[in-house]
Amino acid sequence: MPSQRRLLQRRKTYSVSIKSGEHAEQMAFQESESFKEKAKERYKIEAKNSELKHRYGYDVAESSGLLGMQLQGAMALFAVNLKRILKIAD
Repeated sequence: MPSQRRLLQRRKTYSVSIKSGEHAEQMAFQESESFKEKAKERYKIEAKNSELKHRYGYDVAESSGLLGMQLQGAMALFAVNLKRILKIAD
């Protein structure tokens, strides 16, 4: 067994990433100021999406069909917006 352990310790692997033109464009975009500004605001949107999913059932469809899903989404959004309006009014 010790000889196998020594063999494993001697092996090394290297990885080289090859970036296509699209990857290079995306990396350049992520370094831009407009992307960084949008990323700073993203956490607010994610918090609202999380509230919709976990508190108001926006994550799982309760009925089948596109119309049922649209109604469920509309009711969840309406409930959240109404709650926010009432909170602002107080």
